[in-house]
Amino acid sequence: MSGQATLRLQKELKAIMKDPVPNITARPSPSSILDWHYVLTGAEGSDYEGGYYHGKIVFPQQYPFKPPSISMITPSGRFQINTRLCLSMSDYHPETWNPMWSVSTILAGLLSFMYDDVATTGSITSTRAEKRRLAQESKATNLKNKVFCKVFPELAADLQQKVEQAQREQAEHDRLAVLEKRKKDSVSEQKTEGSKAKQRRSSLASVLLTLTGLATMGLLLAVMAVPILTLES
Repeated sequence: MSGQATLRLQKELKAIMKDPVPNITARPSPSSILDWHYVLTGAEGSDYEGGYYHGKIVFPQQYPFKPPSISMITPSGRFQINTRLCLSMSDYHPETWNPMWSVSTILAGLLSFMYDDVATTGSITSTRAEKRRLAQESKATNLKNKVFCKVFPELAADLQQKVEQAQREQAEHDRLAVLEKRKKDSVSEQKTEGSKAKQRRSSLASVLLTLTGLATMGLLLAVMAVPILTLES
């Protein structure tokens, strides 16, 4: 392993720990300082809001004079997973690489590119709804990744709490939805029963009216028949 690459990356790690970049977390793998893992947090108001996107940067032994490879592990709707990304600061374009760039510079550029819709090797297209769905699923997705949990234990614990809280909120939402449906069904049944009762009363009234009409007609006929009987007698 290159001593220069090691010294440079150790220096960058100290810089990141001292002055973290907003929405970016990064640290090397416990087994090799050339293998870094990062997490990009989706900005509020974006299609990636609430998302946590885990990825990997593999630095060459010739770093900082040669660029690293960059890939994303968590599905985002923007990049293919576990695929080298073609970026100006990746090993796809060594001719555009600047040795002054750092881990922070690379990830800030990646995050900015993520919000754009420019196509490149390793990018994909998806709907805004798909990106938002994946953002919400990213927490549970990352927790299933043993490497993520090992490299970012405190973040994994925080995501676990968020997932459990979301599950409790969803359970409460579902409970209230069931109660609301039962209430609506009860009101609907009451209206149906009320309508049936009204129909029964209307039918009964019609029958009574018919019977009353018949009885009245019979009475009139009986009255009219009295003079006739009188005359005949």
